[in-house]
Amino acid sequence: MTFNLRVIPKASRNLVKAEGDSLKVYLTKPACEGLANEQLLKLLAEHFKVKKYCLKIIQGQKSRNKVVELIENA
Repeated sequence: MTFNLRVIPKASRNLVKAEGDSLKVYLTKPACEGLANEQLLKLLAEHFKVKKYCLKIIQGQKSRNKVVELIENA
């Protein structure tokens, strides 16, 4: 299963919000040295109640628009 995300780094709080057919994710970490991506995977794992290794960024490593894959059988 894949999800389209819009990531907003350096926000005041961590939040996952549904907007139409995609998700908007607010992160407190800055987008440097992979800190925001690491926090993104941790926050999505908590949101979907799965382990962090079940999530993978498949597109948009250095972009605010990302595609994340949820591997359910991992």
